[in-house]
Amino acid sequence: MTIATSRPTPLLTAYAAVLDVVLVLAFAASGRSSHQESLSLAGVFSTAWPFLAALAIGWLLTRNWHHPVRLWPNGVCIWLITVSGGMTLRILSGGTAAFAFVVVATLVLALFLLGHRAIAATVLRRTRQR
Repeated sequence: MTIATSRPTPLLTAYAAVLDVVLVLAFAASGRSSHQESLSLAGVFSTAWPFLAALAIGWLLTRNWHHPVRLWPNGVCIWLITVSGGMTLRILSGGTAAFAFVVVATLVLALFLLGHRAIAATVLRRTRQR
């Protein structure tokens, strides 16, 4: 039984969903902190909401609940949808998207959204091999 063909447990799906949200919130909080902006819940949410909305869209489009820690194609598609959709929603809502911000967001969200999937997939693969 491989990760690609086995049915994920509700716990694994919840892990992936919650960690995705927490990591997008951490990305927003980190960015606000580095620019000396308020770390209030409202402040972090105002930065994070476009990326959280795009993350939800990514989960729906990839039907990620079927393979919540699959790196390819699910993780990569979720990452790209989160970055591009988040930037689009940010701009449409009156925010800015300077080139440096796009680069940093792309790299940090890649590390976060792909990194935890790579770790989880490795742990699951090793656990199932035993």
